[in-house]
Amino acid sequence: MTDIQQKTPYSMMGGEKSILSLVDRFYFYMDTLAEATELRAIHAADLSVTKEKLFKFLSGWLGGPDLFQQEYGHPRLRQRHFPFKVDQQVRDQWMLCMNKALYEVAMPDELRKNIKQALDDLATHMINAE
Repeated sequence: MTDIQQKTPYSMMGGEKSILSLVDRFYFYMDTLAEATELRAIHAADLSVTKEKLFKFLSGWLGGPDLFQQEYGHPRLRQRHFPFKVDQQVRDQWMLCMNKALYEVAMPDELRKNIKQALDDLATHMINAE
């Protein structure tokens, strides 16, 4: 592994195992928090495909293997989310679940802060309804 590979957010978080944990915790919160009801409602009852896609996306987005792009092509996140009503409330619920999950994965505080900010910006970009 080169120095550049070792310094990716993916590797600093602990690689595949940590990303899988992050995704599992995110969906745990989405499934169990009363504050995430609207977010949960726009997802299928079976979350297995959604979990796999988020894991694959985050893997590449955080500097690890670009699994999502290899399987599905360019993420085109906003376009892929158009079929779902993503308003400010759903966006905030997504961030609530993700922020809780991020605190359950060991990583340097500065990295967590940077990832949270980047995801915050990304979640805002997904808004497609008022």
